[in-house]
Amino acid sequence: MTANTLRKTIMLAAPREQVWDYLTLPEHLAKWFHAPKAPLTEGSVLELFGTESGNKLIWGKVRVARAPEYLEYTFCVNMMGDAESVVKWTLDAVPGGTMLSLVHEGLPEGEAAFSVLMSLDAGWDGHLARMRADLNEIAA
Repeated sequence: MTANTLRKTIMLAAPREQVWDYLTLPEHLAKWFHAPKAPLTEGSVLELFGTESGNKLIWGKVRVARAPEYLEYTFCVNMMGDAESVVKWTLDAVPGGTMLSLVHEGLPEGEAAFSVLMSLDAGWDGHLARMRADLNEIAA
């Protein structure tokens, strides 16, 4: 695994338990990311499918699922070839909601891989913005 890492943190107007559901339950993941066929649980296979295409887009394995505070899974996607990276989510309770932090590590390195990093960086920004919009709308 490489040392290349993306880090994101957002504030959500929702309790950790609700944010946890958005990270692990198919009906909520489909609203902001890609939907699995079953909830993400520790030790389960990770397969996320495009909401519109139905194609398998992301695969791996759920390593840790400690509700409602920490989720970790391996992350493989076509644009990274055979490379496996790791996604780690930390949910911290804060007054009024949750601080959600993402660490995506083990990403490709070097100039040739920079376009992959830019794509993943922009992708996470868009996905997290959709999660924030949906959860904050519920809270309003």
